[in-house]
Amino acid sequence: MHYFVTGATGFIGKRLVTELLRRRGSIVYFLIRRQSLDKVPALLDYWQLSGAHQRAIPICGDLREPQLGISEDDIGLLSKKIEHFFHLAAVYDLTAEAKDQIAVNVEGTRKTVAFANAIEAQHLHHISSIVAAGLYQGVFREDMFEEAERLDHPYFSTKHESEKIVRNEAKIPFRIYRPGIVIGDSKTGITDKADGPYYFFTLIQRLRQMLPSWLPMIGIEGGRLNIVPVDYVVEALAYIAHLPKLDGRCFHLTDPEPMRVGDILNTFAKAAHAPLMSLRINAALFDFIPESIKSVLMSLAPVRRIRNALLKDLGLPDGIMQFINYPTRFDNRNTTQALEGSGITCPRLENYADKIWDYWERHLDPALLIDRSLHGQVAGKVVLVTGGSSGIGLAAAHRLAEAGAITLICGRSEEKLAAAKAQINARGFELITYAIDLSNMDDCDRLVRLVLDNHGQVDILINNAGRSIRRGIEASYERFHDFERLMQLNYFGALRLTMGLLPKMIEKKCGHVINISSIGVITNAPRFSGYVASKAALDAWTRCAASEFADVGINFTTISMPLVRTPMIAPTKIYQNVPTLEPSEAAALIVEAIVYKPVRIATRLGVVGEVLHAVVPRVAQNVMNASFRMFPESEASVAGSEKKIPAMNADQLALQKLLQGIHF
Repeated sequence: MHYFVTGATGFIGKRLVTELLRRRGSIVYFLIRRQSLDKVPALLDYWQLSGAHQRAIPICGDLREPQLGISEDDIGLLSKKIEHFFHLAAVYDLTAEAKDQIAVNVEGTRKTVAFANAIEAQHLHHISSIVAAGLYQGVFREDMFEEAERLDHPYFSTKHESEKIVRNEAKIPFRIYRPGIVIGDSKTGITDKADGPYYFFTLIQRLRQMLPSWLPMIGIEGGRLNIVPVDYVVEALAYIAHLPKLDGRCFHLTDPEPMRVGDILNTFAKAAHAPLMSLRINAALFDFIPESIKSVLMSLAPVRRIRNALLKDLGLPDGIMQFINYPTRFDNRNTTQALEGSGITCPRLENYADKIWDYWERHLDPALLIDRSLHGQVAGKVVLVTGGSSGIGLAAAHRLAEAGAITLICGRSEEKLAAAKAQINARGFELITYAIDLSNMDDCDRLVRLVLDNHGQVDILINNAGRSIRRGIEASYERFHDFERLMQLNYFGALRLTMGLLPKMIEKKCGHVINISSIGVITNAPRFSGYVASKAALDAWTRCAASEFADVGINFTTISMPLVRTPMIAPTKIYQNVPTLEPSEAAALIVEAIVYKPVRIATRLGVVGEVLHAVVPRVAQNVMNASFRMFPESEASVAGSEKKIPAMNADQLALQKLLQGIHF
């Protein structure tokens, strides 16, 4: 059996060639552009079948040229010899330029049909797509074509037009195949491209990173998307192509029981161990907005910017949202009848979604293409860490200096700064220190001048310096100065330094400000009202600044840091025997902030606490009140009184274990 295949290097094409080569004595001629001949050895290795090197024969040509750009000698070789001509070459990309889609999908198909006619192939097999139906409302049968609706998108219209060319211009028997949304292999997950449902994988991945898998989510519901694995498409296509008496028919290579958008997302979320959408809002509710109003809204520059920024951030292409309410169902009776007795069936997505997800995350996740090493982010850059002489700041300074950053730290104590410098120098790395009191605004300004004079700029500012006081409000009536001290360093000091360094960042159109905040801000920790309020003020300012500078290359990250074993908590003796993060673990969160540049980093427990305060605030308050009443004041708060701090009992140990990392 002699075959000719266009698009043999593509996702479906090279698998089809594998299937054809399995047939005894088969010879497969495949079209390849001359500039792509270097791909042939890899293709032959991929096909790895006995005799594949002899039975897979490249034919140089180009879909865009008359006679496909094939030489007269090769035309003579192919003439009247090809039993099955498979046309798969096409642009399968929603985001491609319209002119490219027309050139390949329409004009390329026209030239292909003319060539198949000229060499008198016995059968022409045209691989189309379900999008040839456009956005048809209802069930689109295999014998329907002219009934297609809403073909305004170039991807829809060019696939429809290519079918029309086959139907009208083919002088030889033809068959048309419309695969659904083709994803990876159901057995291995392997795929060459990441589109269709893959577009939502980044969103699922982010939800998994932020939230525990058991937390129910509010999601979206929509139409039914017809998803099929590539192995099913190839097996069904190769089988049907060789059956007799089926010429002139169209076959829907689709799932007979397509899933709704919400179910698809939940299936992949389950495979990813991400939260599931337990409550879904039907996207059809938004269809009541007239198209004229939508057009007016999208003509507004701010609306377009918000929409485009959101799509870019989530890795979604323009036009993907129209598939959320996908209105078309596909009858596949021809296909079902043809495959009867073959054992070829479309597997259920839930049975192979884990393989699809695993392959994507290991091989196709766009984040894999980004240098996610700390060295790649900070080497040769100026990084300033406040409060860097001990605790979290010093641990971060070690990581930064080791990664090749020009590492600057500041602190109040010359002695501690010298000891920190000696530590890092002993490991063979450099550190630059500045003795500064950040609660003094004049000292903040002096630090800005020194750093800019000596280094020209700060690429990454880590506002880590801070002060904490653990004292209930009842014990603070006569200590208003505590609130002033906390605000002076935690808010005004960080703010003064940040605003002093921002102008140079804006001038360079790049910069990153990382603020070490507290889990107490999102859980509203009692006994820390002054500390939490000062950190909350900085958080609020940062959110405003991030909105103002989002378009000039300045990133802001807030780390809602859980309890860390540092000198700052040392005076609170009750913390000596409770689970806390080590400074090295806290430094790892700072590294994460530098590498990934998220808006916020928080532990899952912190996020759950924030959600509880938002959704059931009274319940959250009662939980925090229980912890407040269960634990005593610190020694400093009861100094001079007869009160003695008792040892922690079993209930206290259990609660602090349950709320690990939260201040109490």
